[in-house]
Amino acid sequence: MKKSKKFIIIESDDILLTIHYQAFKNNYWEVEEMKVLVMNCGSSSLKYQLINMENEEVLAIGLAERIGIDGSVVKHETTGKQKVTIEEAMVDHKAAIKIVLEALVHNEYGAIASMDEIGAVGHRVVHGGEKFASSVVINDEILKAIEECSDLAPLHNPANLMGINACQEILPNVPMVGVFDTAFHQTMPEASYMYALPYELYEKHAVRRYGFHGTSHKYVSAKAAEMLGKSIEELKIVTCHLGNGASIAAVKNGQSIDTSMGLTPLEGLVMGTRCGDIDPAIIAFWMEKENITIAEATNVMNKKSGVLGLSGVSSDFRDIEGAAAEGNKRAQLALDVYYQRVKKYIGAYAAEMGGIDAVVFTAGLGENSATARKAICEDLEFLGMKIDDAKNDVRGKQVVVSTDDSTVKVLLIPTNEELVIARDTKTLVG
Repeated sequence: MKKSKKFIIIESDDILLTIHYQAFKNNYWEVEEMKVLVMNCGSSSLKYQLINMENEEVLAIGLAERIGIDGSVVKHETTGKQKVTIEEAMVDHKAAIKIVLEALVHNEYGAIASMDEIGAVGHRVVHGGEKFASSVVINDEILKAIEECSDLAPLHNPANLMGINACQEILPNVPMVGVFDTAFHQTMPEASYMYALPYELYEKHAVRRYGFHGTSHKYVSAKAAEMLGKSIEELKIVTCHLGNGASIAAVKNGQSIDTSMGLTPLEGLVMGTRCGDIDPAIIAFWMEKENITIAEATNVMNKKSGVLGLSGVSSDFRDIEGAAAEGNKRAQLALDVYYQRVKKYIGAYAAEMGGIDAVVFTAGLGENSATARKAICEDLEFLGMKIDDAKNDVRGKQVVVSTDDSTVKVLLIPTNEELVIARDTKTLVG
């Protein structure tokens, strides 16, 4: 038997069989491990991971920053090797991806010997509209559909497309998969996703609630069921993805039935710089009083509001918690407003699902702030939710932080959106 990079050739006296390398596995013939490159492209940044899907080990991780801006840099780390910083001009995403691929195969700090070892690329795509309820292998038709959703996510989908196009150009023979932030929430019933606006807006322009952070909510809800030793099909879980961008989902019997974000990621919780839920009449009132445009108002609601706008200190919760501890009243107000909004959504979803079995905290704040978890769970004891202060004194670990007699379990689960993307990619192309 001879082994090639993509095929196994089996030679005998009377046959010559060629078997596609990725599709052939058994106990007798050695096959190449599948490695998936996960890409998350922003407008001027690119996060990536290379994962060996044989054991789900992260081989390399990195971040390209300031793409198309002076001072662009790639921060790269291969598991078991020193971190490196590559300062090189990146005029666009194609240039950034070339530098990333060169880092992955570098003699000193690379993770693989050749780009041929990359079996597939999984791309995070923020908005899939109603077109995508699951991940898909990308082709020309899919690219067109993603582009058609760009009106719904003008800050995200165009950047995601740039990353896909650049990867296709550099790695033309490697399959690409799109994994959508909105897909997990496509199980929401109409009563959860429709706005009480003229129905024609939905028919003409697809104005409805979509929800985001779907890969995170999917991952942590499944992990919660695993930790509790129960089938997810019999659980009612509230998942709280609390970071600079934040959302909550009601996951009943393994399906999202409601979530806090809407048509865009602006609706719902108070966030780092986003206002979340407000009276829509505020916008017209504010525009008239301040003589500003809708674009200016939208910019303020997305980039200058949230805990930054309330506190006047920062969008980083560590800075705000520090200022509050020193007696800054606006910083404390920002925290109080934030905690109250999260608590309100948990209560609403408990009512919507007819009870809860577990509440999960994840993402930057949810994983790292014991203060936030405790404050959010206070006064929810009537639901059967009790925090254990000793167990809760932890950061970034997968653990139950509720008391043993708490009928609603409170869990801290670090999210792993990249692994969800890699798993979906492997399933579709492997």
